[in-house]
Amino acid sequence: MSLGKVFGYRRENGRVGIRNHVAILALDDLSNAACEAVANNVKGCLALPHAYGRLQFGEDLMLTFRTLIGIGSNPNVAACVVIGIEPEWTKIIVDGIAKTGKPVAGFGIERTGDIGTIAAASRKAKELLQWASELQKTEVDLAEIWVSVKCGESDTTSGLASNPTVGNAIDKLVAVGATCSFGETSEITGAEMVCKERAATPEVGEKFYATWKAYDDFIKEFKTDDLSGSQPTKGNIRGGLTTIEEKAFGNLQKIGKKARYVDVLGPAESPTGPGLWYMDTSSAAAEAVTLWAAAGFVAHFFPTGQGNIIGNPIEPVIKLSANPLTCATMSEHIDYDCSAILRGEMTLDQSGDNLLDMLRRTCNGRLTAAESLGHREFIITKLYRSA
Repeated sequence: MSLGKVFGYRRENGRVGIRNHVAILALDDLSNAACEAVANNVKGCLALPHAYGRLQFGEDLMLTFRTLIGIGSNPNVAACVVIGIEPEWTKIIVDGIAKTGKPVAGFGIERTGDIGTIAAASRKAKELLQWASELQKTEVDLAEIWVSVKCGESDTTSGLASNPTVGNAIDKLVAVGATCSFGETSEITGAEMVCKERAATPEVGEKFYATWKAYDDFIKEFKTDDLSGSQPTKGNIRGGLTTIEEKAFGNLQKIGKKARYVDVLGPAESPTGPGLWYMDTSSAAAEAVTLWAAAGFVAHFFPTGQGNIIGNPIEPVIKLSANPLTCATMSEHIDYDCSAILRGEMTLDQSGDNLLDMLRRTCNGRLTAAESLGHREFIITKLYRSA
């Protein structure tokens, strides 16, 4: 069985990407200006500024390193320039990305300054961009495209149509040997026992439950009264989801009816084989999609009810909705309108096939709505405050 062929970039380590970015990656917040200056000098490069990277320690620092290395290693990145204030930590990121075999170079600002660093990094970025511009896509199996899934601003239409559409597509992808992932640990609250039973083995189920409980205990320790307005969000409530339990059961529709997740990943941790994987992520869209991009996923299914407009600079976000009002008033943000399910004009199976066709078109070059509108939300997950 096959879901057909698409065109992608075969990288040095064998993985397949569907975009061909030359990324200018900031190690830390102090390096953002230099990264943006390089991308301004060399048109076609992609600057990736962010807010962290200084005085972090312990697992918080390790997660930031893992995220930055993962972003540079993502198959949607052809080559990478890393700029940091200090050479030692910059080298850690460069060496991690270099393990993929792709071209990568690092530049430290200390003892050189912004102007000298920007000039040297710009020369290297121009060289890499011209090299990447001659790379050609080749035909690959759709099963080689790693797909992550998350929902946002869900409402009653999400659990009834758009999330099940994603689940139908995921069942079909996993059946042909694709690598897929879901997460949103806090949003499974209320359906955690059902999710536990969807594990491939009892041991994996227990691992998921321990992960969920640790997150739930953390939330309970720091919440003020209840989480209404945060979980569920104001948009969820406006759309008819009054409890986290209602939201959770709709959320789980995204993993379909057949696939069982094979293991539990930490944040930004890469799968080691095909199948459906659970990742411990925040439920905040920009944080979660960044973690999946850092884990190596190259395309993302994002069903929305009320209209979350998330994008990501590295991993194209394919947005779908079954809410007719959202599709009418926010049409520029929606890649696939699946509201015909609710009108009885389309089956769930047909809708899943339509979403897979949108994935094929995205692989073959179609820009997603988020890409077209410049949505490049890139947010590193922070575990605790810095030293």
